Amino acid sequence: DLIVHVRDITHPETILQKATVLSVLKNLNLPSHLLDSMVEVHNKVDLMERYKPTEENALPISALHGHGLEELKAEIEKKILTATGKKILTVNVNLEGPQLSWLYKEATVQEVEVMPEDGTARVKVIIGNSAFGRYRNLFPN
Repeated sequence: DLIVHVRDITHPETILQKATVLSVLKNLNLPSHLLDSMVEVHNKVDLMERYKPTEENALPISALHGHGLEELKAEIEKKILTATGKKILTVNVNLEGPQLSWLYKEATVQEVEVMPEDGTARVKVIIGNSAFGRYRNLFPN
């Protein structure tokens, strides 16, 4: 669903390496949307003083120090959701009913926050549009 191109931005041949990677990817006859949505990551920015990406959409990171990893994770999540047509939702469910079980079968449950006082839970899920439509039809409240 997504290509993430991680480059060692300190390597003296980093531009040539990028050109080589792009050439190989194009020769694989991948769908153009994959190449167009590729995430460009510049790693090892901690080794460069006051680094500014030379490419417009490049994400600067330092894997060693953890710099930029949250931004990278958010970008990957956004692009994957777009590519797969899914979304992240939080729904309230009654724990006495079948909703939570249904969500575990039909979606990706990320978090469950139980409210014991009223027997409900807030459930954060990754779900496709058609599955969410089925959910709404089965559990209109």
